[in-house]
Amino acid sequence: MTDPAELDVTIVDGYVDEPAHFGVPPYISTYPRYAAGALVDAGVPESSITYHTIDELREDTHLWRDVEDADLMVYVGGMTVPGKYVGGTPAEPDEVRKLAWTADGTSIIGGPVRFGVGEANEGASETARDDLDFDFLAMADVEAAVYDLVESGLEGFNDRYRDIEEETRWARAGAFVVEQHPNHPDYLICEMETSRGCPYRCSFCTEPMYGNPDFRPPESVVDEVDALSDRGVAHFRLGRQADILAYGGDGEAPNPDALRRLYGGIREVAPDLETLHLDNMNPITVVKWPDKAREGIRIIAEHNTPGDTAAFGLESADPEVMSDNNLNVTADECFEAVKIVNEVAGFRPGGDCDSAPNFGDDAARRLPKLLPGINLVHGLKGERRETFEHNKRFLQRVYDEGLMLRRVNIRQVMAFEGTDMAETGADIAKDHKQLFKQYKQEVRETIDNPMLQRVAPPGTILPDVHLEYHQDGKTFGRQLGTYPLLVGLPGERKLGRTIDVAITDHGYRSVTGVPYPLDINSASMAELATVPGVGRSRAGDIVVGRPYETESEVGADLRQFITARSPEQAD
Repeated sequence: MTDPAELDVTIVDGYVDEPAHFGVPPYISTYPRYAAGALVDAGVPESSITYHTIDELREDTHLWRDVEDADLMVYVGGMTVPGKYVGGTPAEPDEVRKLAWTADGTSIIGGPVRFGVGEANEGASETARDDLDFDFLAMADVEAAVYDLVESGLEGFNDRYRDIEEETRWARAGAFVVEQHPNHPDYLICEMETSRGCPYRCSFCTEPMYGNPDFRPPESVVDEVDALSDRGVAHFRLGRQADILAYGGDGEAPNPDALRRLYGGIREVAPDLETLHLDNMNPITVVKWPDKAREGIRIIAEHNTPGDTAAFGLESADPEVMSDNNLNVTADECFEAVKIVNEVAGFRPGGDCDSAPNFGDDAARRLPKLLPGINLVHGLKGERRETFEHNKRFLQRVYDEGLMLRRVNIRQVMAFEGTDMAETGADIAKDHKQLFKQYKQEVRETIDNPMLQRVAPPGTILPDVHLEYHQDGKTFGRQLGTYPLLVGLPGERKLGRTIDVAITDHGYRSVTGVPYPLDINSASMAELATVPGVGRSRAGDIVVGRPYETESEVGADLRQFITARSPEQAD
């Protein structure tokens, strides 16, 4: 019998991305945290548990020794939705197999990888449950499997799902592992689970495989936030649920009282948190129970931080695709839900709540508190050329009616065994590949760019932008949160820093900005030229005329972007 107190365990995070679960940095998913907590609960000392991300293993080959020498190696990973990532690169199948081959001890793999593995982490792909050469595959909860495996002396386990009591214990006990994440503490956002499972059965989605919604009580979630906050975490995302509005209810109707206890409790135990965002909100919930939904959305907007996004799974505005794939909301219903969220939560800090949605010249200079985002999936059963036109008309209607969307997510389906799309596979997506590319570009030009200008006009302030990488002589960074804007700044600035930014211009899904406030006496020509109304010629004149004692010396039109520090600090 293997004594848990003598075990040396390595957890490798290959990252996850599910319909209701982010885990690619700067996010850390629940899986490695809960697995660590299960190990501790089973008797393994915290000091004997090592956590590494797949990116750490790529960057430092010496860390593979921890994989090789561990008595137990736990791998968590798997992508069931495709995405493009800046903060990390999800593990590829060959890398996962290398982990299994390297481990001399017992190895177990779990997470959404159990649903299948494709040749690449991308859309328009099919998956299979390939053998990745691990000793054990957890076909239910990997944390429950790890607990039972240790309890059995590494002999085996029966696949099962953990219960709420176990989740509450393991969530608190595993909070320590965040301190081993390379992004800790400043650039790490913890994905929080409020529920999993879904009452609806859309053809392509893996979330219904978890069954009907199973809600954690507010006290359990708040206790986990408390434990993570004690470990230095200041950024949280309530993303692990199919529908935040249905939290604590019957799985479909909103429960404002449960949301009040959840959000109020989080704010009480983590009063200094810097980010509190969410992800999924089902538009059908908003339109079926509009009064309760309005109350729930109002509670969220009272407690969250600006720039929050409620992702709406419209999936397709084509009624035929909706019918063929068991989608639960029509385009008209989704439009009404978009309107309600705008009216209740589309105000900006410092702005007027009663006149939401706030935008235009008189709007406050911050991102709105909470806006809807639209998810569109292509390659579904019944898709035709007209499908693309239906989607474009829906998006144009939202814009023309003076409403705001934080982002439009357009992707191609991934077909997983166990979903209704398994038989159709990726054939339709592949057949429509060229049509999809043309349509996506058109949406970026006609909807994304003007919508972004409405949501984040020039002069909008983005606090705490983390500088991540250099490209083409620019520095790019993001805030922490749900679907944060990618911000490009002129020049190559020191990475890893956090600065406030004022937006100056817009791309399709990203913005250009300058440090805020921009010091007129030390700003570069490139930074000055980026400011609206300046350009290179005027920027040159400004530089020649330095130093300045007050902002007004360079024109009132620039006051929202600049400051004039002491002339002694000038170039």
